[in-house]
Amino acid sequence: MNTVHDSLHRQGLTRPRADRVLGGVCAGLGRRFGIDPWPARLLFVLVLLVIPGSQILIYPILWLLMPSEDVAVTGSYTTPGRPTPPGPAV
Repeated sequence: MNTVHDSLHRQGLTRPRADRVLGGVCAGLGRRFGIDPWPARLLFVLVLLVIPGSQILIYPILWLLMPSEDVAVTGSYTTPGRPTPPGPAV
């Protein structure tokens, strides 16, 4: 699961801490594609209305797969505004 989170994090698909309504999935998708959160939510709902039954599957799956923006690539939590401490020297 960490490899999926790392891959999505590198692609810019993260759930932001701000502008969340439920899980932050639509806000994260909107940020990734350069649109505001509310138009992204409306577009997401319109797309889901075209594909019947997908509402139950797509949002929760994206919620699980998209990492929160406060989770670093290594999987440890960081405090916004604070640099991540360096790891052990190898």
